[in-house]
Amino acid sequence: MTIKLVSFDLDGTLVDTAGEIAVAVNRTLADFERGPHPQAAIEQLIGAGAHELMRRLLRQIDVGGALDATQVLARFDQHYADTAGTFGQAYPGCCEALQSLRDDGVQLACVTNKEMRHAGHVLAVNQLTDYFELVIGGDSLPCKKPDASVLRHVLATFDSTPGQAAHVGDSETDIAAARNAGVAAWAVPWGYNSGRPVAAAAPDRLFQSMAEIAQLVRMLRATPAWSS
Repeated sequence: MTIKLVSFDLDGTLVDTAGEIAVAVNRTLADFERGPHPQAAIEQLIGAGAHELMRRLLRQIDVGGALDATQVLARFDQHYADTAGTFGQAYPGCCEALQSLRDDGVQLACVTNKEMRHAGHVLAVNQLTDYFELVIGGDSLPCKKPDASVLRHVLATFDSTPGQAAHVGDSETDIAAARNAGVAAWAVPWGYNSGRPVAAAAPDRLFQSMAEIAQLVRMLRATPAWSS
């Protein structure tokens, strides 16, 4: 069996976005007369979407519920619209690996829990948009990763089977999403994963570079007997 489809997470997998998220978070906190939060602590909240990040943070710092979450989220959206794509950078070898996969005829999707308006901007600023035939944001479907329906939607869109696909991410959420949908669970070690090594989640494969992903897919596509 040949691999036809690879889906990628965004934050911590393709693009290092923690810095620009942290700036937007702290500008929001300042608007509500709250002190700044360390970037390292904010990184541990990345993975379920920007709005969920803010909700988690509010549960930590606003125990009494003095802040209006709706107002906070609206202000955060304004700040993140300004910072998204300004500090973040694609990880080394990202564009080259995606281009190699496309050249080999692999179908590519970006599947993130980040809200679509922010995800689209980050992809565009980092010149990644054109590599993907499909982009799924955290508000594109009724559910988000790790719900099996998300990657099953991707499979259906490309008329692919689970054994022909892999999902690449930096977190336990991505590994669970892949396993829930029956696709290969691949991971990279340079992301966030709530501050824990992603290797502890036992992905099917752990890559040390983006180039390794493209190389493996090329090898698997040249080996008809391979199956996930």
